Amino acid sequence: MASFAPGRSLRVTLGQCSERGRKAVNQDFHGAYVPREPQLSTKGIVVALADGISSSEVSRIASEAAVTGFIEDYYSTSETWTVKTSAQRVLMATNSWLHAQTRHSRYRWDKDRGYVCTFTALVLRSATAHVFHVGDARLYRVAGGGLEPLTREHRTWVTHDKSYLSRAMGVDEHLEIDYLALPVAAGEIFLLMTDGVHEHAGEAAMLTTLAEHEGDLDAAAAAIVREAYARGSGDNLTVQVVRVEEVPPPRAGEMSPGAASLPFPPALAPRMTLDGYRIVRQLHASHRSHAYLAVDETSDERVVIKTLATELQQDPAQVERFLMEEWIARRIDSVHVVKPHRSERRRHHLYSVTEHIEGQTLAQWLRDHPRSELETVRGIVEELARGLRAFHRLEMVHQDLRPHNVMIDATGTVKIIDLGSVRVGGLAETARAEAGQPPLGTLAYTAPECFLGEPPTPRADMYSLAVIAYQLLTGELPYGTQVAKARTRAAQRRLSYRSALAANRELPPWVDEVLRKALHPLPEKRFDALSEFTHELRQPSREFLARARPPLIERDPVLFWKGVSALLAFAVLALLLE
Repeated sequence: MASFAPGRSLRVTLGQCSERGRKAVNQDFHGAYVPREPQLSTKGIVVALADGISSSEVSRIASEAAVTGFIEDYYSTSETWTVKTSAQRVLMATNSWLHAQTRHSRYRWDKDRGYVCTFTALVLRSATAHVFHVGDARLYRVAGGGLEPLTREHRTWVTHDKSYLSRAMGVDEHLEIDYLALPVAAGEIFLLMTDGVHEHAGEAAMLTTLAEHEGDLDAAAAAIVREAYARGSGDNLTVQVVRVEEVPPPRAGEMSPGAASLPFPPALAPRMTLDGYRIVRQLHASHRSHAYLAVDETSDERVVIKTLATELQQDPAQVERFLMEEWIARRIDSVHVVKPHRSERRRHHLYSVTEHIEGQTLAQWLRDHPRSELETVRGIVEELARGLRAFHRLEMVHQDLRPHNVMIDATGTVKIIDLGSVRVGGLAETARAEAGQPPLGTLAYTAPECFLGEPPTPRADMYSLAVIAYQLLTGELPYGTQVAKARTRAAQRRLSYRSALAANRELPPWVDEVLRKALHPLPEKRFDALSEFTHELRQPSREFLARARPPLIERDPVLFWKGVSALLAFAVLALLLE
């Protein structure tokens, strides 16, 4: 049992127990996290559990990913998002990842054997409890001398003793999440449990157990698990008990959407201070955002502060995309992607903070090296590919890879720095908002299919990377300005690739073939994965070697005619013997 009292604010006592029961493996997974301030006030306390399904051998992985992913990603979301917005977006992104794992595995034709699990979470923030639920676990509140269910089971019954889950994490691309918000008071107790417990442990027994083990909630959770086991449960058994010891005064308008929003900062200028950051100078300004070099006065680190352009601050879609950018940076852990700067200070304005990278953009490097050596280009492309794979592993697509969005630091490491156009898999409402809108990326580097309104895939990022490789090797673009003008599939089929050999005669012909394939107007004609693209930039494929191998008469005329003579001699001998 753990009692948490981090300051004069929300305070809880927590008890947990999970056992495999009569099963060989425990497919349940549970977790809880109590942060320090300011996140205790801005994000609250999370308690969550997930339950794998018995038909799947990998659902334990799904359960663990759902719980750990939810806790880690929830605390990475913007402080200005409501609890509901943050949790639902994290769950939709996690669901998309789980669904993709099944789709790319041997279980893609049988979802019930894939990466599927149920999920239930309780988020306590200030004086409000937020409940998120998918599946057949259960969350109770002890009230009025009984147990008040706060969730309903997403289960369809075929007969009185046969049923199946009608909703779970990872089953479909779209996820429907039950949500409930209710006020919470000191002394209230919440119980989270998987179906292996609530289907067997009776309400009276659980209430008696809670009363008997009032001073030790871990013991209470273990006793409820034993009770369910004793009553014949054949499933995994997980129980979490949360007692609210103290709550802060409720915030004004806490239950209403948008209550957590912050104002945008005033116009920034050198020597100004913003929430403990001293502004040094402006780094760049565009129609979408402004970036400033600043110094964290607590750690003396140099950082980059980014604000949304003034003319976009009244556009809800642009504000949401701006808030997404910092969350995306916090989700990704790659040396080739810009890192967020973390601070425990409370923010009073809406902005993002990332590390400052000493170096130059790839655009500037390209001006200094108008035609690069092939080996240098290979190194740059490989590092960018590793950065892109960090996005793709989390079911995200960058959408705007271009030289201005890439930095080469003082050590020569290549880093992707702009995440403002990243598409996160599973966020259906974002996709709907973008429907019919022009591509977010820079036209010259945007894949052709994006101009048709098709959702971008990792192959769209591959196309952008291949354009950069082509430009580094030739100083030109593979299709000039024609891609942005080709707004139909027929027009895209007529696009004519300009051979890189025309501008760079020293380039091996097979490298041009690799670029041609990665830059094909049809995404299905490109490489299946970035790893294939980078691999074939280093060595020609067997297919190319087979096509490029000259006939024997050209490679060795003497051997060719010797072979012909031998065949003729054999034919004459055969005729004489008849």
